[in-house]
Amino acid sequence: MQKQLIDNIFSIKTEAEFKDLALEVFHYQSNNVEVYKKYIESLHKDFSKITELEEIPFLPIEFFKSHKVLAKNKTHETIFESSGTTGQNTSKHYVHDLEIYKKSFLKAFEQIYGNDFVLLALLPSYLERENSSLVFMVNELINRNANPESGFYLKNYEELHGKLIQLEKSNKKVILIGVTFALLDFVEKFPMKLRNTTIIETGGMKGRRKEITRSELHEILKQGFQTENIHSEYGMTELLSQAYLINSNLFTFPNWAQILVRDLYDPFSYVAENQSGGINIIDLANIYSCSFIETKDIGKLHANNQFEVLGRSDNSEIRGCNLMI
Repeated sequence: MQKQLIDNIFSIKTEAEFKDLALEVFHYQSNNVEVYKKYIESLHKDFSKITELEEIPFLPIEFFKSHKVLAKNKTHETIFESSGTTGQNTSKHYVHDLEIYKKSFLKAFEQIYGNDFVLLALLPSYLERENSSLVFMVNELINRNANPESGFYLKNYEELHGKLIQLEKSNKKVILIGVTFALLDFVEKFPMKLRNTTIIETGGMKGRRKEITRSELHEILKQGFQTENIHSEYGMTELLSQAYLINSNLFTFPNWAQILVRDLYDPFSYVAENQSGGINIIDLANIYSCSFIETKDIGKLHANNQFEVLGRSDNSEIRGCNLMI
């Protein structure tokens, strides 16, 4: 039953299929994920006969800091942990089946970028700690890609600069994925013209620099690397899916994930398209934890399930791997 459900999730093609599977996942999790079940019960509403996505209660993301969000009778294969900052509690995502995570990020990444590229990763702060879902993802992408020139870079900017120059001369397709502060440090020291390289920034200043908007960041990177190929990745420890922004200001999730934008003053009401509010995420790849998460990010929903991320709500902690305020 669950295997068939997982297969169906990664085969979604229509909005109707997404809705039907989301409702099926909700009923499974509301009965089998204890912390989610108790949260629903605390709302004193009958959610047993819901028919619309907007009727589903979303678990506040803070629960990943204080509770083990995992379906009963399921063991965890690994624990992904958020970076946070000193003194903060970190989120922990107990992952029952890593193959589901692999399937999610591999399929989404390949749909956008194919599989013929050199992948360079500038993720110093994430490489310096354990249990990073981002490092796991990029490492798996590098291994699957099997290109000997792909690899991680910590703080060896000069070596990365030399590698990019070499690859540019060979006209190979290159993807450089990096945390925001490291990309800014790198482009300040080694500005260059990149013709065959796509930059994917993953967000994250981590207190290293003054916060700037994404549009300001992209403009700096475009000028420093003399390219228009500046993309963004939107993901978090609590998710097993990522959204990507490609040469625009709008993110898109793969077919098995969507957002709803809630009213900031009423978590059970939703705003119209193009109006700002709190981002609720449905990530059906989270089959064994919770697929319905109320985040602290602010955004706008646009047509075709595309969305903007505008920042963080005022009363939330700054997340280590999230986007700029």
